[in-house]
Amino acid sequence: MTEGKNVPNSSADVPFRSKELRKQSLIQHTGLVGVIDEGTKTIGFSIYTTPDFKEIAAHRVELGVISSQDGWYEQDPLEMMASINKCAEEAIKQLPELGFSSSDIITVGITNQRETTIVWDAVTGKPLYNAIVWKDIRTSSTVEQIVAKVQDPNYFKRRTGLPISTYFSALKIRWLKDNVPEVRQACREKRCKAGTVDSWIIWNLTNGALHITDVTNASRTLLMNLETQNWDPVLLKTFAIREEMLPSIHSCSEVFGKITSERSALRGITLSGILGNQQASLLGQMCVKPGQTKNTYRSGCFLLCNTGDKPVFSSHGLLTTVAYKLGPQAPTIYALEGSVSVAGHALSWLQQKVRLLPDSRDAEKYAEAVPTAGDVYFVPAFTGLYAPYWRQNARGIIIGLTQFTRKNHIVRAALESICFQTRDILECMHQECGYDINKLHADGKLTTNNLLMQLQADTAGLPLFRSQLMDSTAFGAAMCAAQAEGIGLCKFEPEKRYYENVHYDTFLPTTTEQEREERYGKWKRAVERSLGWVIKQKKTRTHTEENYRMLSSLPASIFLISTFAMLVHSLSATVKS
Repeated sequence: MTEGKNVPNSSADVPFRSKELRKQSLIQHTGLVGVIDEGTKTIGFSIYTTPDFKEIAAHRVELGVISSQDGWYEQDPLEMMASINKCAEEAIKQLPELGFSSSDIITVGITNQRETTIVWDAVTGKPLYNAIVWKDIRTSSTVEQIVAKVQDPNYFKRRTGLPISTYFSALKIRWLKDNVPEVRQACREKRCKAGTVDSWIIWNLTNGALHITDVTNASRTLLMNLETQNWDPVLLKTFAIREEMLPSIHSCSEVFGKITSERSALRGITLSGILGNQQASLLGQMCVKPGQTKNTYRSGCFLLCNTGDKPVFSSHGLLTTVAYKLGPQAPTIYALEGSVSVAGHALSWLQQKVRLLPDSRDAEKYAEAVPTAGDVYFVPAFTGLYAPYWRQNARGIIIGLTQFTRKNHIVRAALESICFQTRDILECMHQECGYDINKLHADGKLTTNNLLMQLQADTAGLPLFRSQLMDSTAFGAAMCAAQAEGIGLCKFEPEKRYYENVHYDTFLPTTTEQEREERYGKWKRAVERSLGWVIKQKKTRTHTEENYRMLSSLPASIFLISTFAMLVHSLSATVKS
């Protein structure tokens, strides 16, 4: 493995400051910008100086997940808001020691987990149900109903860039309407509001004055038309969702209003940035040119490839999404996206469910104890496979076990599964976007695993640039909020401006093309074996009805048989007499 730090000619093409200029930048601060970072597992609030975007204060807490059934994932919306308020309060407490105060925070940006959906009562402001998390698959039957109606899971792809899938918010809203009486009642009385997490946060921070979202989050609902960037009437009708329930759609970077909630330490501060977390990461990685690609390694993986101001529609299962729109009059930049539902979650599974790992953070140590995975392949399709397969009927398999297989081989196979799934998506992106992808940006919690980073470079055959920020999501949202018209804390010019905190470690491939292709071929064979595992038993209802008819006929049958027996007995007795 070859490592190099602060590589100036990285795929972001970002120049680096001299030491003298760096010192000057620390003195010439123009104000602070705060970022609410609401992720699937953690919530945080970070404070950055401008224009150098150095994080000077932060506080983060864990966010619980409720799973009452297999494949169901929920979160408490009230816990979200309490955690956000707590994080902001604790981060602001750190400012006086640094020579700042809360009054130095000029604006706040928001970045959030996408697709996760919340419905609430517009009158009381209270949630009508828990947030349904993006990876929840309870809407499978709803998907089947809609697909049966339109006859093609990709029927709306030209409008939305998305397939009909459990992943997206429209299906979650429809399920809530169909299955939760409180939601159905609120819809009838026209007091039900629905939105992604950003909308819920802003509604609460502004005491219900603002019901808004941005184009990146709206593009993940399966309700927004990519061309008009408005809610699409055909889609609203298909999913039986009233437009009045939904937030108004805005750009990612503009002055939206002020925070007015008395519960928030941010009261009186302007809101000027909203970005879905993966789009914020793309921006924070400075992937601002067509063809530049990043992967965020967390519980899942999210690859985004910048495709410029023209949407590219995939025929290989990738999603077409809005990357960012930095102002009402700014051009809309699009991206191709592929999602891996199980990445770091596979390591957690090895720790918590099958206990092969004492701690998922020890995965690198365990995997390094063996030179290879011993021809073991792990396809972690716990809830199906996402891009480029989109097969809900797939299930996880571990294949290639022998009497010599140790737990170290399985742990290494789990790490390699993350890399193989990433390559699946990179292959499709290369075919469809028309740009050469000659390097890969990486961030996220899992990137601290050096072995994983090297395996990724070896599997993809590409140089990998790991951001030293580890998680560039909040950084991207900070830039988005700071550069909004009317805020002016910075001007977003990535080719001119020097961003002193954009540094990378590099990992270069060490495998031959023949080695890569042989192992990738075996991975594809393993994936084939995981498909079609879930089989719907369509005869269940018929059998139930037949059994019911049989059971319901038993009393009459017994009556006839007993009557016949009594008659025979009577005749027998008469003959004898």
